[in-house]
Amino acid sequence: MIRIRRAKVRGHFNFGWLDTYHTFSFGDYYDPSFMGFRSLRVINEDFVHAGRGFPTHSHRDMEIITYIFEGALEHRDSMGNGSIIRPGDVQRMTAGTGVSHSEANPSSENSVHLLQIWIMPQERGLKPGYEQKFFSDEQNQGRLCLIASADGRDGSVTVHQDVTVYAAVLYNGQVVNHQLAPNRHAWIQVARGSVVLNGENLDQGDGAAISGEFKLTVSGRKRAEILLFDLA
Repeated sequence: MIRIRRAKVRGHFNFGWLDTYHTFSFGDYYDPSFMGFRSLRVINEDFVHAGRGFPTHSHRDMEIITYIFEGALEHRDSMGNGSIIRPGDVQRMTAGTGVSHSEANPSSENSVHLLQIWIMPQERGLKPGYEQKFFSDEQNQGRLCLIASADGRDGSVTVHQDVTVYAAVLYNGQVVNHQLAPNRHAWIQVARGSVVLNGENLDQGDGAAISGEFKLTVSGRKRAEILLFDLA
């Protein structure tokens, strides 16, 4: 079964400095039908204006992944980490027992476009942690590139949950396939462009919850970028 979450029905807020779209319930946006999917709790698509950002705030008991499409994001946290996240970088922060951080767009001219993803961890009270890795265009072009996993295999960032996350860039007609093991589920998020998933058309910002399917076939239309979450 494939249940499509269209981009146009997502929660949307424009605060001037931040234009944000919520796939699942978040903050002041509440949709009881979309509180998350399996361990996947948040997918926020954010556009942060030049010179603006999120002031220092706290999280706990969550695995947070930041994925940049355009621009750059400056990160600082209470663990002593400071970095610039750019397209191709995947950042994972384990909030665990508690962490504070800030995120700012260091550009004076350009917005930054990103996805912020929250995954519920397998257990509470983990030690806070940070990881950032770069994945080149060659790694995800026309193929599913593993970017996050429970064991950090193949150079992926490590998340404390039974989940694997893949990224792929697909040009017109390029196809990727993914096999779902029994009792596994998937979420596909179309970050940019348009794709066809098992015969269903998905456009930028659309998501799809998948259960009871064993083979996923995704083909690109023009240039598309997707994230695929394989979930327990």
